[in-house]
Amino acid sequence: MDCFSEDYFSARDKFRGAARETGAEQDSIALAARGPGGEALSIDFAWRGAPAARRVLIHCSGLHGVEGFAGSAIQVQVLRQLPVIAGDCALLLIHCLNPFGMSWLRRANEQNVDLNRNFIFAARRPEASATYARLDPLLNPPFPPRWDGFYLQLIYNLLRYGYGPLKAAIACGQYSYPRGLFFGGQQLEEGPGNYRNWLLQRLPNPQRLLVLDVHTGLGAAGQESLLHSLAATPADELGERLGAVVSADGQENKVLGYRTIGSHEKLYANLYPGCRIDFITHEFGTRPSLQVLSALRAENQWHHFGSGDLNHSAKQRLRQVFCPAESDWQRRIVARGQALVHKGLDLLAAEGCLPPGACHDSQ
Repeated sequence: MDCFSEDYFSARDKFRGAARETGAEQDSIALAARGPGGEALSIDFAWRGAPAARRVLIHCSGLHGVEGFAGSAIQVQVLRQLPVIAGDCALLLIHCLNPFGMSWLRRANEQNVDLNRNFIFAARRPEASATYARLDPLLNPPFPPRWDGFYLQLIYNLLRYGYGPLKAAIACGQYSYPRGLFFGGQQLEEGPGNYRNWLLQRLPNPQRLLVLDVHTGLGAAGQESLLHSLAATPADELGERLGAVVSADGQENKVLGYRTIGSHEKLYANLYPGCRIDFITHEFGTRPSLQVLSALRAENQWHHFGSGDLNHSAKQRLRQVFCPAESDWQRRIVARGQALVHKGLDLLAAEGCLPPGACHDSQ
């Protein structure tokens, strides 16, 4: 599909071009990090709808860098076939919250931070679990990728700890191993911090937010999961109105197998305590989870202990793990992502027609 792109820079060009053609208000945040050829990187924004709308659908892509190809394609298609937007609503498209990761074919940012573990607004960050500490030599070996019996060692640890506890210990987020997988950082990173400040200026006092955050990699190929957080609307009602199954708030552990620390929705809860917010992680499956972990491990090794060259098999494998080249997969992701944006805008428009007090209170 031509809404998918070969790299971050062509994806950004497509997004900007589609936004320009549809007359969207555009903005961008330049970041200090640079692309593989020293190119400038940015988080880009497109706004369509009432300039001062207080009911807004926010659609985000690329928080996990290399996962951004799917979210970017959805956003380009949404702009090319712009849905009807009610007079007092708006659509805000956030293109690639982690441009370093997308341009370098990494899931993490320039500081090796997993940005979906970075949104912690407390003074202290938790230590890594004892299980992660024991697994660190296996997960983050200090040498370039090579055959080292990883799967055999992983099977041993699966038998030792059990699949669920092992997955939770690895993936929930850790703050002790800066070169390790799922490192959440020691402070709010530049990209998230600048995005937070931009939101405060552009959207200072919203009444209602529906946030759709696109990710890939969880579940069987093409499988769609909608993980609900903040939950201004009950999951069954929200699912009925969006035409999809929505996992209830608090069910993340049951669906993912772990509860993420410092995840993206906490930004909006911190910024807008009086706002009614439904946050949905829109996840699309790609490959089996052990293949995903193996690919993440190899790319992390290549980034830290190899040259980081984008043509290396570890980089290309990671891209295929998070953005398969199969046309059926790509068509399904764009169709479902576009449909959810349309349904979300319909939901916000319908809420505007309800009498005062008819909406659910924010939780």
